[in-house]
Amino acid sequence: MAHWLIKSEPSAWSWDDQTRTDSEPWSGVRNHQAAKFLKGMRRGDTAFFYHSVEEKRIVGIVEVIREAYPDPTDAGGRWVAVDVRAVRPLRRPVTLADIKADPRLADLPLIRQSRLSVMPIDHESWALLCRLGGVAA
Repeated sequence: MAHWLIKSEPSAWSWDDQTRTDSEPWSGVRNHQAAKFLKGMRRGDTAFFYHSVEEKRIVGIVEVIREAYPDPTDAGGRWVAVDVRAVRPLRRPVTLADIKADPRLADLPLIRQSRLSVMPIDHESWALLCRLGGVAA
């Protein structure tokens, strides 16, 4: 099982929105590298749900329940989406400042490629971020 981080602007789609549905297509990704990561997601993989822009913090965990398929928001058929469902919120949101302050997380794509909306998270970083968020890995 792999781990990921997916970003959403809370004004467009928030953790609260995610928890009100059984599943939701993670659509609208229009970056080639992020789309490649979506294509690499497998059913059962987990992802941190990150509120971007004004909040800049990890707020929850989702699970991939449907692997990559044509993005329904893309009329040209070039891009893909995956379906995710909410698993649990973090007890304590982990802010970008928290992440930047921990040297063990210095190599995260969130730090190195801050504009990327979908990114892999290695197993050690996943466990550490879960601990910081007050949940079991």
